[in-house]
Amino acid sequence: MECPGELPPASDPDLVARAEAAKAALGDRVFVLGHHYQRDEVIQFADVTGDSFKLAREAAARPDAEFIVFCGVHFMAESADILTTDAQKVVLPDLAAGCSMADMAVLSQVEKCWDLLQDLGISESVVPVTYMNSSADIKGFVGRNGGVVCTSSNAKRALDWAYEQGEKVLFLPDQHLGRNTAVLEMGYSLDDCVLYDPHKPNGGLTEQQLRDAKMILWRGHCSVHGRFTLDSVEDVRERVPGVNVLVHPECRHEVVTNADYVGSTEYIIKTIEAAPAGSAWAVGTELNLVRRLALAHPDKQIMFLDKAVCYCSTMNRIDLPHLVWALEELVAGRVPNQITVDRETAHNARVALDQMLALP
Repeated sequence: MECPGELPPASDPDLVARAEAAKAALGDRVFVLGHHYQRDEVIQFADVTGDSFKLAREAAARPDAEFIVFCGVHFMAESADILTTDAQKVVLPDLAAGCSMADMAVLSQVEKCWDLLQDLGISESVVPVTYMNSSADIKGFVGRNGGVVCTSSNAKRALDWAYEQGEKVLFLPDQHLGRNTAVLEMGYSLDDCVLYDPHKPNGGLTEQQLRDAKMILWRGHCSVHGRFTLDSVEDVRERVPGVNVLVHPECRHEVVTNADYVGSTEYIIKTIEAAPAGSAWAVGTELNLVRRLALAHPDKQIMFLDKAVCYCSTMNRIDLPHLVWALEELVAGRVPNQITVDRETAHNARVALDQMLALP
């Protein structure tokens, strides 16, 4: 296993026992969700593990659970609050667990972009599509304007639907997932895609570029997947003959086009599970997941695609001490760090989420 950067154990040896005791005391009143990128010390207490969309759906499927403790990041907890009942309370063990990609699309910036498209008279032909990795505000904007939410596994289906509704797509907030899906799965060219930078006048684009574009990509990216480069791919191929390069579609276009396999977090897990013993895999995604896959499949050579350690720094804020604190607060009758989405935003975001669920 070539996965550097072992995390140190929790300093308090009693934390595991305290977590077990608090979870037992709460019983069926609590349902703990753990994202694939979480540390092992947290995952061991998750009732369900999965990607952000799977976990939000799992929360919605547990209406009897009074508390949903979401071991993930802020936008995931928001989605869980949107999809669960008013009686349920969603808790995020550390409010500092955000998402750099989601933070790259701010509602005021997106509304300014939409105003520009309206001024140009083309907004009627633009369908907004947002990746699940976005704030409730952005999902609400998309719902208000006739759009849809997508995941990395159904992005093509969402875009197929969007192009049936209009001529262009405004894709938020991850430029790489939008570009890779449009070009590699839908037959559009790189020239059909333009990059809107919210920090530049008119997004750094001319009126003609916006009129001609089929895909208006928001300038956002994942801080983890954006680190992988073509050099990473070429280096691992040189070091490990016959290696299979398996990457997430949030990676840069040149990384994805030079990989052997591309897919969502769930796709990555299933591909490794189905791989023959003795095969070698360089995986381009978050390091906690790659380490977990390597430990679970010792008969295969599984390594991190890049030589540099790359945990998701915000996802890693959810650690065992924070989880224990959140559970013990619930036992004491206090609800810490509750995540709530206001009713109007939740309604509009639910429209966009429901449209995704209705995709063929």
